[in-house]
Amino acid sequence: VQLVESGGGLVQAGDSLRLSCAAPGFTLSSYVIGWFRQAPGKEREGVSCISTSGDSTKFADSVKGRFTISRDNVNNTAYLQMNGLKPEDTGIYYCAAADWIATCFYEVIHWGKGTPVTVSS
Repeated sequence: VQLVESGGGLVQAGDSLRLSCAAPGFTLSSYVIGWFRQAPGKEREGVSCISTSGDSTKFADSVKGRFTISRDNVNNTAYLQMNGLKPEDTGIYYCAAADWIATCFYEVIHWGKGTPVTVSS
């Protein structure tokens, strides 16, 4: 099973980025998809999750109102739209697959390798 993130980069505070998570050879629609991030020197933390159908989502308090999560099960891809980026959003962003949205920040089945996001002030 392979999850492949893309879309990271270097931006300025206030800018936007959209991260993508693709799953070549793997049916993404069978799983809850989560996004996590790990800032330098800190533990990895859950950012957002979306249910298999896309009708339920959850967000960390730190990103509520700025980030949105979506998925396209036809094209086997999930997205994290990040608006109003702040320097504290800097980190490696990981896509993950889980079974349940209730525990998606804690019980992950598959991980991607991550894509870096750097937000300058």
